[in-house]
Parts: sequence; structure tokens; C-alpha cells
Amino acid sequence: MAKYEVKQTAVSQVLADVRSDKIAIPELQRPFVWKTSQVRDLMDSLYNGYPVGYLITWQSVGAKLKGGQVAAHQQILIDGQQRVTALRAAIAGQPVVGKRYEKRRIAISFNPLTEEFATRTPAISNSSQWIHDISEFFSGTSQLTFLRRYFEKNPDADERQVEAAVARLAGIEHAQVGVISLADNLDVDTVAEIFVRINAKGVPLSSADFVMSKIATYGDEGRNLRKLIDYFCHLSVSGHAFDDIRENDEEFAASGHLAKIQWLQQQSDELFQPEYTDVIRIAGLVGFSRGKAGAIVSELAGLDPATRRIDESRIPDAYARFSHALDQLVRKTHVERFVMMIKSAGFIDSSMIGSKNALNFAYALYLRLRSNEQLSEGERSQIVKRWFVMTLLTGRAVGSFESTWETDLRRIEEQGAADYLRLIETSELGEGFWDVALPQELVSPSKRSPAFQIFLAALVSKGARGFLSKSINVAQMIEGHGDMHHIVPKNHLVKNGYPKQGDYNQVANFALTETPINIAIKDYPPKEYMAWLARQTETGDLKIGEITQYEDLKTNLTENAIPEFIHEVTAENYPEFLEARRKLMAQMIRDYYRTL
Repeated sequence: MAKYEVKQTAVSQVLADVRSDKIAIPELQRPFVWKTSQVRDLMDSLYNGYPVGYLITWQSVGAKLKGGQVAAHQQILIDGQQRVTALRAAIAGQPVVGKRYEKRRIAISFNPLTEEFATRTPAISNSSQWIHDISEFFSGTSQLTFLRRYFEKNPDADERQVEAAVARLAGIEHAQVGVISLADNLDVDTVAEIFVRINAKGVPLSSADFVMSKIATYGDEGRNLRKLIDYFCHLSVSGHAFDDIRENDEEFAASGHLAKIQWLQQQSDELFQPEYTDVIRIAGLVGFSRGKAGAIVSELAGLDPATRRIDESRIPDAYARFSHALDQLVRKTHVERFVMMIKSAGFIDSSMIGSKNALNFAYALYLRLRSNEQLSEGERSQIVKRWFVMTLLTGRAVGSFESTWETDLRRIEEQGAADYLRLIETSELGEGFWDVALPQELVSPSKRSPAFQIFLAALVSKGARGFLSKSINVAQMIEGHGDMHHIVPKNHLVKNGYPKQGDYNQVANFALTETPINIAIKDYPPKEYMAWLARQTETGDLKIGEITQYEDLKTNLTENAIPEFIHEVTAENYPEFLEARRKLMAQMIRDYYRTL
């Protein structure tokens, strides 16, 4: 069976299909991102018979149309949304959604004498030579009537030239646009692959885009669920946009969904700021125990997993489950308690979380565990925190993680979250992991490596102070009050046989410290600056930091997993220093994990 069909469709037919809901444009409720000059250029291309690219549609089964009826098939426009929205704005006079979610008009003007398109300006509005808004020309007035009125205002105009230009302008409605219709039996991954291959720009279209498109086909309810996802993500970053949404999207404000996320207008936490891809994954895990976008689309389409056939009677329940999952996801108390859990594990800043996937599953797990009344909030917190850190340690959220997620949820249901977690820990976090694999993971020049970020979280969790700092702790430094310092200074290593970035930037050579301490150490090796510190503890004369007690210095070094022979370290024994510190860092991470 053919995977797609290519046909040429008149602009007027495309607009008619959009008007009747035969073609759904999920982006209509989102801000229009094209500049008015791009709308003008599109009209000019159609006028001159230039190609404007293909539209790509994908069939949706069981979509709700206007009036509540259900369509056997509806085409979802998955590429070309901005072009079709521009056509609706310029030709049909339909408003677009602005950056503040307000409805606004884009008026494109045309000069029959110069055959020029332009965005309407006050000067154009005052000129009789211009058709001020071409949508009025296409609104139904006959060409003869229009031409008569035009020549009354412009008696000196070249009639033959104007008539030819107006005829070509009218021909825009009949201009042919290529439409590629993808078959409804294609899975999401195949649709994504086809999209990338036939899209000349090679613009990536994520699987989540298809889920969002599918959600929006379910009538008013579907459109508002999609908006809930969009607005939740937007307000998580820009809470000040709440008033714009409330004032300019009356349909959504009246739906009751806006009230669920109004709390975001006052929140400023940056730890959990999901994109719509993240929200879809979390909701899919909570509502369907499914992590793959294709599986979520199948659920919303009413696919019976037993028969592999569409059963439209399953669709209302699927949307109800998905809606309930979203309600749980966006609830203020749930988000805040989850964020508190992650922060209490030492991950106090979003920069410390390199894997959004790990965060997504942890939140989905927390939401699912809330239905288990046998677990206390403390037990839930412990499971979620350990699962999150375990995921980062083992790389469980990379590769084909969606399949792993679905297997994990099934096992959790069968065995219980705590027992299944212990099983994973036994099999993947044994002695070999802590003693061999984890130190090896720390052989890295990347400060973004999960192992190093977990080490920092361990320091935060235990309240460790910065390297050689008497009072300021690591948490304060992560929040912007310290430097990431080379314990064995970079320039010292470069001058003494370690010119490569991958050598001097090993994570085992990094520690957070106060800026004045970093400056005071300069390029001196630990052997020298630690000697100054030793004298400082004897005389009390400050040269590096404010530590004046030897025992306090020893404690500080232990807090930062610094080997005891730091007093002897130079470039000469730098490799031995790195190896020793990696072992101490791994041991600290192990102790930290056990306390979660």
C-alpha cells in the first residue's frame, strides 16, 4: 500500500477544507511566527506562479468536527501550518494569534499599476492606487464592480494594465498548491522519517508534534488540552504572560483549564521547566503507561491493542485518561512537592540536571505512586529520589529509554516500586559499579557529565563547604557565589607537560571555591599553596581564604574528597592525584546514595 499520495489543490479548496474542518491546523491557537513581509512574499510568489512548497497532511481517525459530529477521517496539517495561516489571513481576512495571544489582522495591499504587494501602512491607506486589503477583494465583490470603482478613483490609470493585474490577482485563488497526504496506517516514526526526507529544508519534526496535532483534533476539548500543555510550558518560563492568555483566549479561559495553571504567574523556580515534549511523555506514562509518542497517538486514536484495529468507542475514555493525567501533572502541590524532593537530593539548580528524561520519569513515577495509599509521603520521596539518581548513574534514560520506561512501569505494578528498585540496585549498582565503573565514569573533561553533577549534588546534600572556604558552602557557590577552580592550576599543568584540554580539565581536578581564593592560588601547584595554608593555621596570618585551624583545614579537604597527599601534589604526580581523587569522589557518591 502506498505510504502517501501527492496531488495539486487550488488555494481556494485548501481554504475551504480548513474552513469546514476537513483539514485541521493545530497551530491556529498558537502565536503566528511569520513576519508580515513573509506573508507579502507568499502572495507575490502565488501571483507570479512561483512554487511555494508542499503541504503535508496526515489522516486522523475519529476526530471531532464542529457541532460535535465525528469524522471518519480528518487531515491534520503537519507541515505548512504557517503558510496556510498566512493564506487565511491575507486572502480570507482571518485574524492570527499575536505574541500576547491577542487576535490581530494582517492586511496585505496590492498596487495594480506597479503589481507590487506590501504590508498596509497609513500611506498606503491614503492612496487610491492601492487595493488596501486584498481580503476585501476576495470577499465576493465581482471583478467588474471592483474595476469600475477603481477607475472612478483613478481615472488616469491604464485600464488594460489594471485589468490584467487584477485578473492575475484573482487567479491566486486558483493557484495550485502541492499537498502530500500521508496514509492513516503509518506509525509516527515512519511519518517523521517521511517528513524529514521530503521536506526540502530538512526541518526536524519531533514525534511529539504529531501527538500535539492528534490531541487538537478532538473538538473543543482537544484544542483546550493542547493549549493546556502549551500554556503550562510557556508560563513555567514566563509567568507574566498569564494576563495575556486570560484576556486574549476567551475560549480557554472559559474552559476551566486556565484556573489549573494560574499559580504559575507567581512561581519563579527554574528547576522544572518542561517543554511540550516532556509534558506529553509524562502524561503518557501516567495515563497510559506508555512512553513512546506513537503509542500515545495509538491510544488517543482508539487502537485496540488486542485486535490492532481502531475502535472509536475507546477514544472518549482515552482522552479522559489523558486529561486526568494532565490535571495531575500541572497541579501546584504536585509540582512543588516533586521539585522539593529533587532539591532535597542536592539538585538545587537546573544546570545540574543533564537529563530531562530522568526528571520526566521521576515525576511520572511520583504522580503514579500518589495513588498507592500504602506508601507514606516520606517513602514516596525516598523511592523517587533514589530512582532519579539511579537513572543518572546508570544511563537508564538514554538510548531506547521509552521501551525501558514501559517495562519499568509494568514491573513496578507487578512487584511494587521499592522492591523493583532494590532489584535494579542489586543488579546494576553492585561493588563492581562503585569500585570500578563509577571511578571510570569520572575520567572525563566534561563538567556536565552525570557522575560529576551527582558528586556536586552529594556535596550540596551533606552541606559541604567550598574548597578551602571557612563558611560559604557549595550550594551557595552553585547559586552564583563561587568559581569552578582547577585544584592543580591549568597554567602549571600546561607548562609542565599537560598541554591538552582533556588533561587539565579532568573533572577530578575541579572544585568549587570562592573567587578570592581562586585568585590567590593563581598558577601555584598544591604543594606550594597548601604549604602557605599550613603556615596560615600556625600563625593566623591570612593569605588564602579564612581557615586558620589545622583540623578545620583537614575537615574541609575531606568534605571535598581531596586526597591526603594534596600537600605534595605537582604536575609530576598529577595522574596519581586524579586517580586517588576519583576513588574518593566515587566513595562520596556511594555514601550519598545510601542516605537518600
